[in-house]
Amino acid sequence: MKMLFLTGGSPATVFALAPLAVAARLQGHQVLVASPDEMVPFASGVGLPTVPVTSGTMRQFMFRDRDDHALGLPAGPHERLRFNGRGFGRFAAASLPALRGLAADWGPDLVVGGSLCYAAGLIAHESGVPFVRHTWDLGEPPGIDAGAAEELAPELSALGLTGLPEAGLWVDICPPSLRAAPAPGPRQSMRFVPYNEQRALRPWMYRGGDRPRVCVTAGSRVSREAEVAYLQELVDSVADLDVELVVAAPEAVAKDLKADPERVRAGWIPLDVLLTTCRLIVHHGGGQTSLTALDAGVPQLLIPNLPKMLPPCERVSARGAAITLPEDRQTTARLRAAAEEILHTPSYLAAAREISAEIAEQPAPAEVVAALEALAHG
Repeated sequence: MKMLFLTGGSPATVFALAPLAVAARLQGHQVLVASPDEMVPFASGVGLPTVPVTSGTMRQFMFRDRDDHALGLPAGPHERLRFNGRGFGRFAAASLPALRGLAADWGPDLVVGGSLCYAAGLIAHESGVPFVRHTWDLGEPPGIDAGAAEELAPELSALGLTGLPEAGLWVDICPPSLRAAPAPGPRQSMRFVPYNEQRALRPWMYRGGDRPRVCVTAGSRVSREAEVAYLQELVDSVADLDVELVVAAPEAVAKDLKADPERVRAGWIPLDVLLTTCRLIVHHGGGQTSLTALDAGVPQLLIPNLPKMLPPCERVSARGAAITLPEDRQTTARLRAAAEEILHTPSYLAAAREISAEIAEQPAPAEVVAALEALAHG
């Protein structure tokens, strides 16, 4: 069987789909991954054959309209969701020409798209094959779909559709107790399996030290131009705690951090390995980072820097495995106090380990391949 997987415009969207795509390939299915140009190295880096479908970047799709006019970021949270949806809609529209050529040449039997990969439903509809929607993390707000439908109105109309195509199956990697609401249509739970861009490991990365280890990160997309000041604030908020501090960041950013090298380790470190030795992670609320921490049974201090990240972060906090500080409470003093509370309150660790056990109980990717086969066979 031929399975086509579509990723988004960030490494996290590649790593979310990698376990199922790899499992399908290992079971003998033909698998291709369609990605924007800048994500091709990440998809091919996990051993998946990859086809580039657009040279555009997510930043361009978000902040430039189809006529290349600059767009400003709305102030309100609901308007932000529709704004995000329209950006993902432009990403889908830009990908469609190459996807049509790929579908004509290769003929997929099934299309699997990440949560906000709206081109997946469109190309599956055009090709007359089943469409599977694969969650990236703890879930996306429904307002993003509405924005995408508005942006894609011309493409939907040309296909005779009045709304976005519905998925024949949802593959959901969010633990059941943390889901916001039932997804429309059939749902297939799948165990979250952490994937990262790997590096040569050093013993300290998988061996705990004498003091509690705390990881700080702002994700893989942080750069000198974007969010480095935010990362520095996170580091400064916990730098004087009696802990071993590890900052997971791209090497170029790590070199620019103002931190005592005798007390703080910084650099590109695979989170799936590092977090097995940590007592706490302080981070931006990214979905893949949150799930990797939950899989490792590590409590979290969540500092979401985008409105859409707040609801899933608050669901983790409601389960007792994290503290979430919304934007209006993100002061250095509050960050430090929250970190100390988590480190000295055993219930946070117990709750995180309960969710880790829940993740382990979900069907493995190899088992979920059978659900894709059944869908494709009608």
